[in-house]
Amino acid sequence: MPPPTTVELLWGTTQRPKRGPKPALTLDGIVAEAIALVDAEGLSALSMQRLAERLGFTKMSLYRYVPGKEQLTALMLDTAMGEPPNSAGVQQNWRTGLREWVEAIFARYLAHPWTIELIIGVRPLGPNELGWTEAALTALAGTGFTGSEKLDTIVLLNGHARSLAQQVASMSEGGELQFTEQFTEMMTAAGGRYPEVQAAFAEEAATPAGRGGPNDALRFGVERILDGLAVLIDQRN
Repeated sequence: MPPPTTVELLWGTTQRPKRGPKPALTLDGIVAEAIALVDAEGLSALSMQRLAERLGFTKMSLYRYVPGKEQLTALMLDTAMGEPPNSAGVQQNWRTGLREWVEAIFARYLAHPWTIELIIGVRPLGPNELGWTEAALTALAGTGFTGSEKLDTIVLLNGHARSLAQQVASMSEGGELQFTEQFTEMMTAAGGRYPEVQAAFAEEAATPAGRGGPNDALRFGVERILDGLAVLIDQRN
């Protein structure tokens, strides 16, 4: 019997034996442990051997449930992304729906930064990931956009959320203080050649705590994208 494909595992269409002893492991349990591992140590720490050791089984035992790392990471991605918020899949004011969708997917990226690396490229999509696309398309249903325009809108909004989450994730603990020290040194070396850069960063540094953070950056970009979409909708109407 050939091993299950990535699509079969993602969509639960594999045929499991109905007789025999109860499995010692479950696919859901394997995926959950893998997610816990990469949440703690990063995607580079993941290997079938390392995962097997954490579960207390041999590497060959895992292959009975998942053929390899490619299938495992596909399952991890779809599980970590989870389902979109219910409100994002309900047809409502398109701006509200898209805003909620972006804020929710941004939160998922922050919770599991390694997903950003896995979503790049051509690959099979799982039910949760397709659910996010369905939710965004539902929010766009009343805009009059073509199918291509709707998909491009999703790419634009998701790209903004993803790139900002990537920046946040790359800022290690203490990284902001380190950058501030390096920036001060750079500006001293520059000798006043970049006055606008220096003024902008100085103003940002003076921003009260709780403002100017990643959520503000997310909302600013999202609102500007939505403003542009609103102009296009008004022009067509």
